Amino acid sequence: MASRGEFRVSVTKDYLVFASAHFITFAGHRCEGLHGHNYRTRVTVEGALNQESWFVFDFVELKRIRTRLCDEIDHLVLLPLKSDRVGIVEQGGTVSVSVDGKPRYVFPRKDCALLPIPNTTVEMLAQMLTERLHAELTSMGASGLTAIEMEVEENFGQSAVYRVALA
Repeated sequence: MASRGEFRVSVTKDYLVFASAHFITFAGHRCEGLHGHNYRTRVTVEGALNQESWFVFDFVELKRIRTRLCDEIDHLVLLPLKSDRVGIVEQGGTVSVSVDGKPRYVFPRKDCALLPIPNTTVEMLAQMLTERLHAELTSMGASGLTAIEMEVEENFGQSAVYRVALA
């Protein structure tokens, strides 16, 4: 009986990072203060070998996509649009942020990333980045991939991983 192997390729580079400010809300009425991280990312794709190139997916293309995704949120305040507790109001060139109905911050709009997530935790950032990467790969016609995994590290030794099976 022949054994069946699987391939995984990972990319993590010092430039696959984004420096952003955020705050998260906790259970009850707790909300931490605004602060920042130098987030680092690692992406892994699993799948069959392309029989013409003998790789799962081109590292160069994967790094290009990840760099663009990181750049979209780099040096911005990350704000959750799907939060039950965080209110976001865009008015002119500003974004007003309230927590539990109480005013908290006003930012220039150009300094904000309004994200389709319920909280700006590393778990939600990992899921969002995985979904964006998956959409990009699908639009490119990438084939043979069976899973995508994204790790987002907010501090050395503190990270979250989101994995989606594609097949």
